[in-house]
Amino acid sequence: MYEDESTAIKAYSARLTELRKCLNVDATKADIAAIEREMTASNFWDDVEAAQKVMQRLKLLKSFIASPDELEREIEDAGVLAELAQSENDESMAAELANLAKGLGEKLDRLEITSLFTDPRDSKAAIINIHPGRGGTESCDWAQMLYRMITRCCERHEFAVEVVDYQEGDEAGLKSATIIADGPFAYGNLKSEAGVHRLVRISPFDANKRRHTSFAAIEVVPQVDEDVDIELNEDEIVMQVFRSSGPGGQKVNKTSSAVRLTHTPTGIVVACQMERSQHRNRATAMQMLKAKLWDIEMQKKEVERLALREGQQDVAWGSQIRSYTLHPYQLIKDHRTDTETGNVDRVLDGDLDLFISAYLKWNLQRKGRN
Repeated sequence: MYEDESTAIKAYSARLTELRKCLNVDATKADIAAIEREMTASNFWDDVEAAQKVMQRLKLLKSFIASPDELEREIEDAGVLAELAQSENDESMAAELANLAKGLGEKLDRLEITSLFTDPRDSKAAIINIHPGRGGTESCDWAQMLYRMITRCCERHEFAVEVVDYQEGDEAGLKSATIIADGPFAYGNLKSEAGVHRLVRISPFDANKRRHTSFAAIEVVPQVDEDVDIELNEDEIVMQVFRSSGPGGQKVNKTSSAVRLTHTPTGIVVACQMERSQHRNRATAMQMLKAKLWDIEMQKKEVERLALREGQQDVAWGSQIRSYTLHPYQLIKDHRTDTETGNVDRVLDGDLDLFISAYLKWNLQRKGRN
């Protein structure tokens, strides 16, 4: 009795040992100790801005090792519990041990995803914009479904979410929404969702119950530090002020403090309505604009690098990344990795780990890394 659970828990322990080596946990702990020694210096806070950056790095490093350490303790406790159940031949603990082993396996899977974060930007907060394609109400409703999927994914990962901008659709759904997700490796987890998402279903807005195809796009860029060197000419930025709108009840400001910025050379548009202060909304919008311009530069460099490696003059970035078919059968397929699942409800409820993991592995392979 309990041999399967006991074997699984021992296997988890071995996997975690190897994973800790890949994550360089011991080296990270040494870095933490060095930073903490640096913080004891009497002049540490003389340069407040520099000190805050050190504190942010310390917070990131501690979050990086917290999960392996916590999981190690949980696996050890589970092993003791399994031995106790075996020695006492206690059948009443069967369900508890089975659920415990399953939960530990899922946490270990999540930790293995973390080991795939090789881009320095992966640790940043993520700025996520969702907007419908052509198709009117149908596409606006699909954009709303994707908005819920992303926010539920953030909840599952315990990311803090700020709704920066939200524009309701005329009849249903949304015209545009922007959120900032902040937490350990928020951008690393969510960057897999950037691109065009395609939905096939029986339209709830069609009285004849016909099948419709809808498109919506998700844009994901990493938040940049304030000191990132991005040249912005104020003469090339057009600012519009409007009243806040969207869901939120009393939290939504009805005065004309919301800000929309248009960068004329690129056509990039950003908006922020989360604060009651027009000045703060503009400052946030400027940070979002910087992030988008910085991401464009990073993508250009990546395209050039891939073109050189593959001997090509151009590397196309595919637009349609994933299809969600709800009728006549249920299937979600990622066109980059060929990963697919029939459990559409779970995915639309924010469980994206299958696609996140597959994307990170595919991206590493595509870049020619081991």
